[in-house]
Amino acid sequence: MGAVTLLVADLDAMTAYYRDAVTLRVLSADGDRVVLGRGTTPVVILEHSPALKHAAPRSAGLFHTAILFESPRALAAALYSVARRAPGTFTGSADHLVSQAFYFTDPEGNGVELYWDRDRTQWSWTHGQVEMDTLYLDPNGFLDEHLTEEATADPVIGGAVVGHVHLSVGDVESAREFYVRRLGFETTAELGGSALFVSAGGYHHHMAMNTWNSAGASRRTPALGLGRVEIMLPDADDIGSVAERMEHYGVAMRDDGRSLAFEDPWANEIRLTTPG
Repeated sequence: MGAVTLLVADLDAMTAYYRDAVTLRVLSADGDRVVLGRGTTPVVILEHSPALKHAAPRSAGLFHTAILFESPRALAAALYSVARRAPGTFTGSADHLVSQAFYFTDPEGNGVELYWDRDRTQWSWTHGQVEMDTLYLDPNGFLDEHLTEEATADPVIGGAVVGHVHLSVGDVESAREFYVRRLGFETTAELGGSALFVSAGGYHHHMAMNTWNSAGASRRTPALGLGRVEIMLPDADDIGSVAERMEHYGVAMRDDGRSLAFEDPWANEIRLTTPG
């Protein structure tokens, strides 16, 4: 997964949250656009859009951006930073068997997940479905076990990337049609008729779509929140293959020669690009 673009009303406040609390670095700041990440890897792109309003309740859009850290120690450092600088944004935590995760809501209501993955040798698969659960995870216990003294002074440890993106959608079957049959992801897990998890390359999930707060939602109208989801493909041939499938299904596309962009059934913009 590439960077997630958010359309924001207060660029300074949102930059401060992702920089000072979440511990991303400002990679570039150009007028109304701030790119944050680790090293040279963009994670969150903030675009100032003060003319837009918040979406109506139960709309489709972003459920959360999930930021993946390299180790429990690195995750604990980021968790400690958010707890110290923005404790009111914490909304929960869970052990998902494949990962351990902590959840937040940023100052403009966008969901954020901070997590690390257990080694793939510890994941369990049955009939092509990965075993995931939502078990209690004590954030204080996690910090007691993994937070180091050095991390309290400098919480930026190692790299961080977008591990997965979770969307709120109107219905799961339309999500399956678009993300699996058309875009080409593989289904890795389902929760009844309310959530679908998909990935490429045997990951537990690169994207998820649920109806928990948005069942029946129609196409989005311009609003604050999700601006774009970026997906990195290995090379131009892979993008070409997707373009052929999308053309077959009559999906409108924008191709600038370096990337391919289109909308899902709820007007969430997806952009395919290659590294470099």
